Amino acid sequence: MTKAEFVDKLAEKGEITKKQATEAINRIFTTMADGLVAGEEISIPGFGKFSVVTRKARTGMNPQTKKKIKIPEKKVPKFAGAKALKESIK
Repeated sequence: MTKAEFVDKLAEKGEITKKQATEAINRIFTTMADGLVAGEEISIPGFGKFSVVTRKARTGMNPQTKKKIKIPEKKVPKFAGAKALKESIK
């Protein structure tokens, strides 16, 4: 589902305009991103949990040259679905 499709569905289900739906979605995702950047964990009961994890540094390989390269440690976002969400997808 694209963002535009998501906006359409939210506007329809929420009985609001597409402009209001777009603003709501943008505010939600901006707030979530700000929280993750600050190192906070975002938990939405029945849906899941968003967090930031640190991937350890490791050695990789350039597939074209086959040379070993060092991949530095970095932080990445992580999502873990709630039990209710996982069960509803089956």
